[in-house]
Amino acid sequence: MKRELVLITGMAGSGKSIALHALEDAGYYCVDNLPPELLLPFVQLEDQKEETRVAIAMDVRSANALHMVPAQLAQLRNQDVHVRLLFLDANTDTLLHRFSETRRNHPLSHGSQDGAHSARDLVAAIELERQLLADLREESHIIDTSLLRASKLQSYIHALVSAPSAQLTLMFESFAFKRGIPVHADFVFDVRMLPNPHYETALRPLTGRDQAVAEWLQSQAPVNAMAQQIATFLDEWLPSLNNDHRSYVTVAIGCTGGQHRSVFLVEDLHRRFSANWVSLKRHRELDL
Repeated sequence: MKRELVLITGMAGSGKSIALHALEDAGYYCVDNLPPELLLPFVQLEDQKEETRVAIAMDVRSANALHMVPAQLAQLRNQDVHVRLLFLDANTDTLLHRFSETRRNHPLSHGSQDGAHSARDLVAAIELERQLLADLREESHIIDTSLLRASKLQSYIHALVSAPSAQLTLMFESFAFKRGIPVHADFVFDVRMLPNPHYETALRPLTGRDQAVAEWLQSQAPVNAMAQQIATFLDEWLPSLNNDHRSYVTVAIGCTGGQHRSVFLVEDLHRRFSANWVSLKRHRELDL
């Protein structure tokens, strides 16, 4: 019998409801804001079905009992339940903007009846929330939703839960340094020193997924050397990460604009590692 649990946690305003709807569309039985005390009884109740595919969202409203969750998840894993932990995050400025737009109260703040807050009150609530969720964040695959549209977050969720069950899943992500380093990355490689197709007039409007750009970059010795060195590093350390029971490892590759060099290298590394590891890819700037 297939038994699977996706546990979604994260910051208020980071998109947990959107993620839960995406999982519901994917065939999961979804529950929002389940108290941690009910996690084990709920999964055991669902076990009476032939196939158990459950998605549960928990947030800081259950702060007093969140300390119970890691031990409960370990118990479920020992019972052969495949557990995936997803943590949705966003930078503080983005969260402030979202609360301002919706005029909803943050769970840890005491705003007025119409949802109005002082900026100071909101920032304090967000920082307290980060502290309370820090342990769960450490154990989870993190998705930074600061720059993501709702539709793109849904597609990311679908890709993650559609990946075959494995001890470790690799996520390769391209990004632009000018828009900030992904906060969820486990490894970040800076490739801005490599030859840049941006300065080739015919290649400038294309991306690293286009054949012409790929061929140009493959003709550059420094690009090939960088790709091989990143691959060698990962080949060396992925087995240790896997033995450490890591579920996800995110490798972020950044260039100036996130259009050519980082995109090409993510495509190349994804192709190299897909044969031996569950491997996913995404391109932050192309997906906006």
